[in-house]
Amino acid sequence: MPRNPNKARRFVVDGNTYTRSVRHSHSRPGGPDRDCCESLTIHRTGARGALRIVFREGPGRLVPGGWAMVSGEVSLATTESLYLHEPGAVRALMEVALARGWRPDGPSGTEIDGWTLFEDALRRRQASAGPPPAPQE
Repeated sequence: MPRNPNKARRFVVDGNTYTRSVRHSHSRPGGPDRDCCESLTIHRTGARGALRIVFREGPGRLVPGGWAMVSGEVSLATTESLYLHEPGAVRALMEVALARGWRPDGPSGTEIDGWTLFEDALRRRQASAGPPPAPQE
C-alpha cells in the first residue's frame, strides 16, 4: 500500500528525531496566475518551533504546477534540481538553515525563503552524494 503523501515522514540527524512534510499551495487559486509554491516543513520531535522553507515560483525559479516537474522538485533555470522528498536534500537544506542561525528548539516557527538556501544546499547535496560513477567500457 502506498504511503499517504500528506503524512509527515520521520528522519534522524545527530541523534535527534525530526519530521518533514512537503506541500504545494497557491497564493492566488485558479487561473493562469496561481503563484505556485512548494514548501518543506521540518520539526524536531519535542520542540515547539518548526522550520518552513518556502519556494515560490518566479522568473528563473521553477516549482511544480503546470511544468513538467515532479512533486517536491524545485529548480533554478540554470542549475540542477533539489527534490524536497529526498532525505539527502532535506538534510542539506536543514544544515544550511542551521548554519544561518535556525534553532530547532526556538519558541516559534520560522519561515525562510528557500531560494536563499538553494545553491548552498545543492552544493552540500552534491558533495554528500560523491562523484558520479565511472563509465563502463
